Amino acid sequence: MVSRLTVAERQLALVVLTIMACCGLALAVAGRADPLGVHGFIILGFSLSFIVVVINRYYDPEPAPERLLEYYDDPTKLGIVLTMAWAVVGMFVGVWVAALLAWPDLTFDAAWASFGRLRPVHTSGVIFGFGGNALIATSFHILQRTSRARLPDQFSPWFVLIGYNLFCILAATGYLMGVTQSKEYAEPEWYADIWLVIVWVVYFLLYIRTLRRRQEPHIYVANWYYMAFILVVAILHIVNNLAVPVSFGHAKSYSLFSGVQDAMTQWWYGHNAVAFFLTAGFLGMMYYYLPKRAERPLFSYRLSIISFWGITFMYMWAGSHHLHYTALPQWVQTLGMTFSIVLLVPSWASAGNALATLNGAWHRVRDDATLRFMMVAAVFYGLSTFEGSFMAIRAVNSLSHYTDWTVGHVHAGALGWVAMITFGSIYALVPWMWKQERMYSPKLVEVHFWLALSGTIVYVFAMWNSGIIQGLMWRTYNDSGTLAYSFIDSVVAMHPYYIARAFGGLLFLLGAIVGSYNLWMTIRLARTSAVSDDSQADVPVLQPATQAGE
Repeated sequence: MVSRLTVAERQLALVVLTIMACCGLALAVAGRADPLGVHGFIILGFSLSFIVVVINRYYDPEPAPERLLEYYDDPTKLGIVLTMAWAVVGMFVGVWVAALLAWPDLTFDAAWASFGRLRPVHTSGVIFGFGGNALIATSFHILQRTSRARLPDQFSPWFVLIGYNLFCILAATGYLMGVTQSKEYAEPEWYADIWLVIVWVVYFLLYIRTLRRRQEPHIYVANWYYMAFILVVAILHIVNNLAVPVSFGHAKSYSLFSGVQDAMTQWWYGHNAVAFFLTAGFLGMMYYYLPKRAERPLFSYRLSIISFWGITFMYMWAGSHHLHYTALPQWVQTLGMTFSIVLLVPSWASAGNALATLNGAWHRVRDDATLRFMMVAAVFYGLSTFEGSFMAIRAVNSLSHYTDWTVGHVHAGALGWVAMITFGSIYALVPWMWKQERMYSPKLVEVHFWLALSGTIVYVFAMWNSGIIQGLMWRTYNDSGTLAYSFIDSVVAMHPYYIARAFGGLLFLLGAIVGSYNLWMTIRLARTSAVSDDSQADVPVLQPATQAGE
């Protein structure tokens, strides 16, 4: 990594890492026995490790000027590896958490292994670790190809990628120590939030700087989705995490919001995190890699633009549908419900646009598991968005809310849409990045696909059944007007579905492990064999993009 940097960039890296080391040391000293102190030592160790790497490479020769004629893909390569690493870790913890609901004794009497601490490790690991690294890695790749412009420098992408993963590590370890802001979405504490803001601002500036240098006059639609993802997530993160720390030497802080205002802020953040982190960014991924892999032009470029503005505007108002039958004003609940229903139009426009792009390429879908990942992702995106709009209706929500139906809905989107489009994009991207004709084993890609699809179906159907039964049991009255079932009765009824849920998650985890092995072997093969003359290999920066509309 460091040998790719110029002398000036190495000097900048040393300055930044030294500042980080000093901040880590200050937190470690101030925190002492507090979890803040543990995180201080993590930051200090992290910074010193990279300082050693930079110093060891400090006197390496200056990179050749010819590098400016090629794309800068090293950060993308590391981002792909980190994506799969977080996938395995996050999904392993997810299977553990699912097993805890069926067999509660799996905590082994350890506080850190309790459901309350492992659950946010799972959600943050798969959403931000797996999903976030995938978005960063693919955005660097797509941005350069569709702009015909190299990233403006070599330090910023490394700072974004490595700095973001430091945040993920701080969040995960903090959850295990019981350090959160006690919100619906268990947020890490104030110092981690500040660090993420710094990283995210650099990310946004890097994106804008690259677009300013573009040699393509048109900004391809995928970049609009990525920019919306970066900008809106920054706004959401800052507003939702406005808090006052107890002291500089303590990890605890208090939110500036409380009561109904806090609930509304959290779900404005929560649902728009779904909108712009788990939807917009991955739509950008889909709009590039699906047509590219299918070797078909996008069915309707105008429809993709209309869908972008529809999603961007309407999603912002939908969060209050999570707060039906609460103290939130009735008109705010109705507003969220209305926009949630209308939101189905731009969402299905994107799903339909993706599937229509495959017209004339269905034989490729049949034979190519990578493209099949993307096709199934588009189908699940359409199903999940329909279900979300349906569940936002107040009458339906009275049955579904607080039940496992919501969990099934979330995982239909997370496993069926987000993970599937990510795996498909990675399988398309890896041979291009490492200059190989294909993945190490196409058969293992097939195995991964069927494990992932089977796991998703088992998981989602188990939670649909579980949730509907829960909702019906909780609202069933006997002749005397009292509840027919106690809460414990409903918990007992869920046990077989929770076993099925853990099994479905295990299948999905096994698929991620198979995919990680295939990735590792592909990289290993690329290192030990001569570079193949790959007709799909990425072209020099001065060549025009080949995909229609880019």
